[in-house]
Amino acid sequence: MKDIVWSKILSVGVDEIDEDHRKLVSIFNMLNHAVAEEESPDYLEAILNELINCTAWHFSHEERLMLKHRYDGIDEHKAEHQDLIKTAKELQQQILQADKAVAEENIVALERWLTEHIFTTDLRLGSYLAQAM
Repeated sequence: MKDIVWSKILSVGVDEIDEDHRKLVSIFNMLNHAVAEEESPDYLEAILNELINCTAWHFSHEERLMLKHRYDGIDEHKAEHQDLIKTAKELQQQILQADKAVAEENIVALERWLTEHIFTTDLRLGSYLAQAM
């Protein structure tokens, strides 16, 4: 599995959101390497916890910006955030309860989870905030 490489295509045009996304990409890549190197379950759990915690913080950060700048799509965006956290926690449980190594399909699911949110919902938010800020 390849790392996610940060590039302009992932930018939403708002520096503080892009910084959050860079951090999430970095943690994802750390997890990706840990899986490839067959690190211990405890270490994988620590990285997953960090990814979920940083994601939750990032979502709160975005939601604060949406409130401050009166973003019309806030309810839908917040609902997607809640769904994404729920999905990530479910995936975390699947990974941690398995008696085998983390499957590549789990890493692919996490990558899709992260990048699809940036490419869709966050790009719309970024376009709005770039004009409103």
